[in-house]
Amino acid sequence: MSRILLVHTGGTIGMTKTENGYQPDGAYFRQAVFHMDSLKKRDMPQWDFTETETLLDSSRMKAEDWNMIGRVIADHYEDYDGFVILHGTDTMAYTASALSFMLKGLNKPVILTGSQIPLCETRSDGRDNLITSMMIAGAGKVREVCIYFGGLLLRGNRATKYSADGMQAFVSKNYPPLATAGISIHYNESAFLQRRSERFECRPFANIPIGVLKVFPGIQFELFESIIAGKLKGVVLEAFGAGNMPDDASLLPILRKAYENGTVLTVCSQCVQATVDMSAYEAGSTLRRAGAVSGRDMTTEAAVAKLYYLFSVYDDAANVRFNMERDIRGELTQKNEL
Repeated sequence: MSRILLVHTGGTIGMTKTENGYQPDGAYFRQAVFHMDSLKKRDMPQWDFTETETLLDSSRMKAEDWNMIGRVIADHYEDYDGFVILHGTDTMAYTASALSFMLKGLNKPVILTGSQIPLCETRSDGRDNLITSMMIAGAGKVREVCIYFGGLLLRGNRATKYSADGMQAFVSKNYPPLATAGISIHYNESAFLQRRSERFECRPFANIPIGVLKVFPGIQFELFESIIAGKLKGVVLEAFGAGNMPDDASLLPILRKAYENGTVLTVCSQCVQATVDMSAYEAGSTLRRAGAVSGRDMTTEAAVAKLYYLFSVYDDAANVRFNMERDIRGELTQKNEL
């Protein structure tokens, strides 16, 4: 029988109502989980429970918290067949992306889940999300970092939060679900991450200054020059459509200065379903000539996490730029695969 470690990091699923709104309540949640009859049934995997020292509303997550979760998995990697991480929905896709890069050579399921309604409430979606995540982790078929939510199992670094109040809170528009859960759990094995013969290791992220800039009509790039071309090591530019940018005479000098300073600019799309092609339009070609790299169909969450990871591995911007356009954890579709 599989043995799973259930890790509670905070989030809505374990909150209770207070006079200041919902807040994490570890004592309540531990009692609720250990008295949940469904988790004691014979078709469930064996499991142990742990929780992080500080339970967080996920809007307060930082890179050091990703490192902490990664260390929990690494410290117990040989002891368990899989891991279920309970996490808030606001930044779950960021954490899933971060763990996918941090946990090199992962060959066990790491499933992130949570809920839109706290477990203490009558209509909580947390029960099904928790139970199904435990069953998927116990089955051991999917051996990568995933998000399970609202009946869908998604690759963690392909998911993005879509709804603040719907029970299907996450979508993966550029990659198919790894499984769907209805009466039965149906796995889409052709979509699973292809295993590479790598030894497992956890590579924590360095505290690198990373930024995200969403382009909008009339944006005055010169107002952002000091951070784009100076203070930040990596910038994700959320462009229009397939990678288009406004025709602003101040942009090109800023991008060239950023390139010379070793800042890596990665162009992603504001569209949930899109692929950046910097050769399709003149505006995109200008970005390429200035040294920007294409995020192709990566989510912003994956691009941010990947920048953290690559700058933690490489000392030079050239290697970071090169690897940003390579698929290393199933986070993007290579050009020859489209």
